[in-house]
Amino acid sequence: METSSFFPCDTHQFYQAHLGFKPLTSNKIYQVHMNVSLIEKVMEDTHIEFSKSKMKNLYLLIDGLYLNDAQGDPQHFCDFVEDTLELLSDSTTLKSFSLYCAFTHDSSEMGQCIDTVLERGFLELNLLFEDTHCLDVESFTSNTLVKLSLCDFYLEFEPPPGGVFFPKLKKLSLVQVEFTSHEIYDAFISGCPVLEEFFLHNHDDYINFPAWNGTVESLSIKRLTISYHWPHYPKGHKGFCLFDTPSLVYLDYSSYAAEDYQVKLGSLVEATLDIHSWERLPDDYYYYEDGDTVDIVGDVTNLVAGISNVKTLHLSADSLEVFHSCCKSIPVFPNLVTLSFESDKERGWQAVPLLLNSSPNLETLVIKGLVHEVTEKCGDACACIPKRDKRKRKRTKTEKGVCCLSTCQVKVLNISGYQGSCGELKQMRHFLGNLKCLETVKVDVEVDQGKDVKRYMRITNALMKLPRVSSNCQIHV
Repeated sequence: METSSFFPCDTHQFYQAHLGFKPLTSNKIYQVHMNVSLIEKVMEDTHIEFSKSKMKNLYLLIDGLYLNDAQGDPQHFCDFVEDTLELLSDSTTLKSFSLYCAFTHDSSEMGQCIDTVLERGFLELNLLFEDTHCLDVESFTSNTLVKLSLCDFYLEFEPPPGGVFFPKLKKLSLVQVEFTSHEIYDAFISGCPVLEEFFLHNHDDYINFPAWNGTVESLSIKRLTISYHWPHYPKGHKGFCLFDTPSLVYLDYSSYAAEDYQVKLGSLVEATLDIHSWERLPDDYYYYEDGDTVDIVGDVTNLVAGISNVKTLHLSADSLEVFHSCCKSIPVFPNLVTLSFESDKERGWQAVPLLLNSSPNLETLVIKGLVHEVTEKCGDACACIPKRDKRKRKRTKTEKGVCCLSTCQVKVLNISGYQGSCGELKQMRHFLGNLKCLETVKVDVEVDQGKDVKRYMRITNALMKLPRVSSNCQIHV
């Protein structure tokens, strides 16, 4: 994906990609850098006859306004924003407002601009700043906003009378947003009574401290995305993480494992987990406050139990490891139909047989990459045998129980990132020789057909020749 220069750092590239904030380019009409007088001067120079009233009528056709201070004099940018909003004060079509600031502006002047925007009655508001900006507004409320996105803000305000900030807000996105206190954060979330989608991205920037208190409490939220990474400051993950969201149907959670979890996820249908282990970090990786050291042993037992009713589960390679090392027991997943996970050459598959044995109704298995760390605890879901364990495996072969794959009801196996190595082919042989209910196998071969036709044909031919325990199994590459 092409990245516009409008987003000059990684955080803002992330914001653009995931939140849909529209980049501004010089050839777009909706990037407003000129005021009306400048436009009139251009028309004068080109002998275009156009009245000021007609020019204003043209502006009234705009449905979305996107302003940034990347061009022109940033000192007068706040005045320009106010003038532009005044020009469009009679518009009935203007629904969304997006503001990007590459420069630092006077807090009170910018606060006045945002006050004006909130009073204007927009349905959608996107505010993106290059550096963390203190939001100094008189009343951070709106009775019309349906979608709000904030990036790089320090929010300092008191809850409004009655405690409701945005009575109609349905989608909220917070990227690197810091609150004056955890209590203000809690009040802010509870002050959005009909909120349905909440996106929070808060990553270690080596300067500030964590802004999220690890809790999300809402009766209305249906989709929740949390990306919270503070490996240099383990105190930010100490204690428990709370998801009290009984209406939630989709969870996307990426973080280091907290010490404990308290969850209410009774309606959850789909979950995507990217949970990292503290043990993978070197001992000198943390920085400490006042020389105080903090040791965290994550425990995801309650979180795993809380998501056990999902129908679709996506796991990163790190999550697989955490499920094995930081989970006391794997519960039964009675409704799980689709399980997908990623592999990494430095992460093992120890949790895979546990998950397969705990998913009696699993129908679709999706694996991104078959190459993983070879361990003696991958079980019979894996064809790998550590060198030191080969003789022992031979001796105990007759004592082995039923392979976990042979009891699976999996009908669809989807493999991506396949490169045709001996280990990968061996794993595919293991799958096809044990999954008795297989009907469809889809393999995405990661080889350029145009540049290496012979290798591609060699890989696909080897796959097609593999024996299959299921007579109904069809392989598609």
